[in-house]
Parts: sequence; C-alpha cells; structure tokens
Amino acid sequence: MRHIVYALLIGTFLTTPVWGAEKKSDTKQEDVYLLMDLLGAAFQTIRDEAVEEISYRQMVEKSINGVLTSIDPHSGFLDAEEMREMETQTKGEFGGLGLEVGWDKDMVRVTAPIDDTPAAKAGIQTGDYITHIDDVSVVGTSLNEAVKKMRGKAGTKVKLSVFRQGKKPFNVTIKRDIIKVNPIKFEAKEDIGYLRLTTFSDNASGKLKEAVEKLTKEIGSEKIKGFILDLRNNPGGLLDEAVAVTDLFLAQGEIVSTRSRNPEDTVRYSAKTQDITNGAPLVVLINEGSASASEIVAGALQDHRRAIIAGLKSFGKGSVQTVRQIPDFGAVKITTARYYTPSGHSIQAKGITPDIEIPRGKLEEYPRLTGWGEENLDKALESEDGKKTPEEILLEKEDKKEDEKPKDYQLERALDLVRAIWIANQREEK
Repeated sequence: MRHIVYALLIGTFLTTPVWGAEKKSDTKQEDVYLLMDLLGAAFQTIRDEAVEEISYRQMVEKSINGVLTSIDPHSGFLDAEEMREMETQTKGEFGGLGLEVGWDKDMVRVTAPIDDTPAAKAGIQTGDYITHIDDVSVVGTSLNEAVKKMRGKAGTKVKLSVFRQGKKPFNVTIKRDIIKVNPIKFEAKEDIGYLRLTTFSDNASGKLKEAVEKLTKEIGSEKIKGFILDLRNNPGGLLDEAVAVTDLFLAQGEIVSTRSRNPEDTVRYSAKTQDITNGAPLVVLINEGSASASEIVAGALQDHRRAIIAGLKSFGKGSVQTVRQIPDFGAVKITTARYYTPSGHSIQAKGITPDIEIPRGKLEEYPRLTGWGEENLDKALESEDGKKTPEEILLEKEDKKEDEKPKDYQLERALDLVRAIWIANQREEK
C-alpha cells in the first residue's frame, strides 16, 4: 500500500486495495442495528419525498463522502471515474487546466498552478480563490464537483471567476489541454546545478538522480560549487518518493516518521544510500505552495543540517492520506496519520520555517560608478595584464545584462547562498 502526502484532492498519487483488521467498537451491537434502521429510514424518506429524484447509490456515496469530508479537508469518497483519473494522474499525464486546488471558505482555493500548463500560462497564482465556474457559483457544491466542472476535453474552454487579495475580482477563460507533467527541470547556472521538482509523482527520485548526474558532468565535478533544489509551489505527491528524494542527499539518519492514533503503528523511514552530491552545498527553496511531501524533504534536510532552507514559510500540511479501493465502486481516501520531522516536530498547520526568509521581489540594480578607481588617478601605475581596463570589463558586463530575462529574486539569492557556503567550506579546509 502506498500513502499519499499532498495538499489537494486532485494531486498525484497511487495506492492499492488493502483493508485493515477489524477494530474493536465502543458501541453495542444493538445500538448499531438501531443506527442502521435510522439510516435506512432516512434514505427511504429522501427517496420518496426529495424534490429531485436521487438513487440509493448516490445517497450512499454522498453519505460516505459527507462523513469523510467532515473529518478533515483531505478525506473524501472517490467514485470509480475519479479513481481512474487519480491513477492516470500518478503517471504524470491527465486532462484539465493544470491546477492543484483545495477547499477553503466555501470556495476553491488554488494551492499551486503546475508549471507550463494552461492555468500557469493564464496567470493563475497560489492563493487565488475560484468563486465561479462558467458563471455558476461554487458555493453549495463540493470540491469534487468543482473539479469535475473544471475538467473536460482538450481544446474546450472554461471560464473562471477569480478573487485575489488586494485586487478586484476578475474573470479568465482558459482552454483545457492534456496535462503532461514532467516532475523535473534542471539547468546549469554557471557553476551551480539548479533542480526544479514540481511534483512527487512516480519515479521523481530516479529522474532527479539522473539530473544531478548530468549537471555534475556538464559543469564538471571539480568546478561545481553546489546545488539548488527548488520546491516552490510543489504540492506534494507520493510518500515513498519524498523519502527517496531526501535519501539522495543524506548518507544516514531518519527522514520522517508517520504516527497514527495507535502508537504501535508508528513507521519510521531512514536514509539507506549515500549522498549523491558528496556533501556539496545545498539550498532548498520553498514557499506557501510547498506542501506535504515537499515539507517532508525540507524538514528532514533542515533537521540534519544538510541544507539551508530559504524562501517563505511552507503550506503546513502534515498529514498522510491512505486510499483504499472498493472494487466496482471507487475508493475511500482518509487521513490515517500525521508525519513528523526527524527532530520529532509535527508541521501540521505550522509549516516549515525557512532558515533564511527571502520575500518575493524584484532585483533593482543601480549602475556602478565608472571612472572611479586607482586606474583613474593621475600618474597611476598601469595594470599588469595590460589588456582591458576594469572600466572596459564593467561595460562589457553591463551590455550582456541587457539581453537577460527578468530575474527570479529568490533564486538569485539562493545562488548567492550556495556560493557563500562553498567559499566558507573552502576556507575551513585550508
């Protein structure tokens, strides 16, 4: 059985049907029969008198879903169609807008838009509230129903009404597409390896390992100064992938523990392999959209002092969901445990606090002073290289900057951090 640690009802995950042993009940058998009679009588009344006809199957499914959603916002009932879509999502390809969403204040709240999807390209942001879908209010519906309305065939359009703090409500029309999620993006940032992990789907750890190896080869094992693991807006995914990703950067020690209401069911996950970066400087970027599996990784690397955690406080989703299939009907998704970082801290509703807070921002650079230096003094000795003056070199750098894309302020600061750690390590070795 595989567990899910993710922020939303439509995240990526996979499970297998396993039913646990029968639990002891504190309710007498006679009382159970009376309660079942109550349920049967209620169903019959609904069936006979409801203004709109509803089948017994619909009543049962909605009843189960009602019980589960009353426990916490991450539990619920998945019908057969939703179960099939869930399994498809785990493989990293599904139809829709590319949004990870949750339920908050009777509205759909965006936890994170998935990179390079219609939703992201349309400008939907973490924290946005979707109040209407095709001009129909989401109030009075459920998250499952809202998600179904947003899904559809590739090429069709859906209109979303969006509320964003500090701005007037606005509408955006998005064309649906087949969402192909590549969990890993990577590139060499001069002498630093940049790793962007968007979701903890199947084999995310394997692809991340390949990315580290390729970057090390591209930059050069002697030249590379460290790595940045970007988990911003990563809503989570598979628990075993979160453990495997963390294991890539740890040589030993506990990664995470899951604890249910029964102490004897506590499970601990520990590092089993060697650090594939050989202890190279590592900075992990997080923000409010980093949830669940992302927080497991960040929390473990922070507790073991293996990485500097930078950015903004994370989402704070510290629970584990288990999906148990019911053949021919669907599945029950229920919160079964909380997870704890190696130091024993639960981050449920608290989140991971970064070691260094880096706000979102825009880097504003002022022009450097030119004509101000030793070389400009009267009768100053000439430079030994006899080639280009510092002023000429500076002007060349300024020309190159004109062609650069707008900078990611948080990423720029993370690059500075990696280089600072590398310099400090070099001095200690000397």
